Order: sequence, then structure tokens, then C-alpha cells
Amino acid sequence: MESHEPTESDDKLLVQRTQSGDSSAFDALFIKYSQRIYGLVYHMTANHEDSGDLVQEVFAKAYRSIRGFQGKSSFYTWLHTIAVNMTINFLKKRGKRPQMSLDDLDSGLQNDKELAALIEKRDPLKEANLNDLKKRLNEAMQRLSHAHRVVVTMFDIQGMPHAEIAKILGISDGTVRSRLYYAHQELQAYLSDLLQ
Repeated sequence: MESHEPTESDDKLLVQRTQSGDSSAFDALFIKYSQRIYGLVYHMTANHEDSGDLVQEVFAKAYRSIRGFQGKSSFYTWLHTIAVNMTINFLKKRGKRPQMSLDDLDSGLQNDKELAALIEKRDPLKEANLNDLKKRLNEAMQRLSHAHRVVVTMFDIQGMPHAEIAKILGISDGTVRSRLYYAHQELQAYLSDLLQ
């Protein structure tokens, strides 16, 4: 699991520079965190186009609000809180329709070394099975409630520790663990025929 503590002092300096009117400092924060925020948003929406738009909106809101950022939490936590809230609001407006693109690839699976080796061999049967697995995982994720989807995305896909998720969501560590437990149970039920 990654630790974000060593970069917190760098972030504080970049935030202070941004608050003083240095937009290049905010550009540095965007470069540092945009991929991570994109991953979070994508795994909650399952749509690349929506994710790209939302990431732009998240950073635009963060830029507009940064003068009010007082550093009570880390910039990283503050930014993720904005991203989670905006994504959940988007999902509520979008409704239950999943809007999944069958061409979308799960970036976590895409970066897997064993998976890369498998794709290199270009076995059509294995490729078809892999695409089916990705599609089924994506569908299962979209069936989870927003609250469950966000904790699975942060913990299982992005590797955040429970305490960090709790800070971002404003809930207790125990609630994070409970939501993860129930989300994992739901995913297991949705995918039970694949796990046999």
C-alpha cells in the first residue's frame, strides 16, 4: 500500500503558492493527482468519457475553492473528498443505468503483469474469456450501492488503507471495514458462477 505522507509537505507548499495566485503550482498538483483521481472516478462510473469530464470538474472546483482550504486535512484527502462527493452526485443524477462501454478496460487488470503476458500471447480463446471476465467484474461493480462501490474502489483497486478512506468519506474506520465486508459479499454473490 502506498503512503502519501512524505509528499504532504510538498503539497502544502504547492497549495500555499496556489493560494497566493501561482497557477503553475496548481498545475503541479493536477499532474501529481489527476491519474489517481481519474482511476477513482472511472471505477465508480465505468465510463471513460464521463470520468474525463468529472476529473476536469473536480479540479476546477478544487481550484475555485482552494483559497478556503485551511489544511485541516491533507490536500490529498481534501481532493479525494471532492472527487467522491462529485462522483456520487453525478451517479445519483445519472440514475441506475450503468452506461458501460464494452470497450472500456479496467485499468487495474490492464496493468497486471501476468495479464500483460497473457495478452502478449494473443490466444483468441483466452482473450475472449478475459474480456468476459472484465465485463462481468465491471457489471458487478456497477450493481453495488454508491457507498459500497466507493470503498471497494479505494481499498481494492487503489490500495488505500482503511484510515485514509475513513478520513476521505468522513466515516469511522469500523464503518469502512463493514462496508467493505458487505460489498465483498455482494460481489462474491454476483460472481459466484465464475468462482466455481
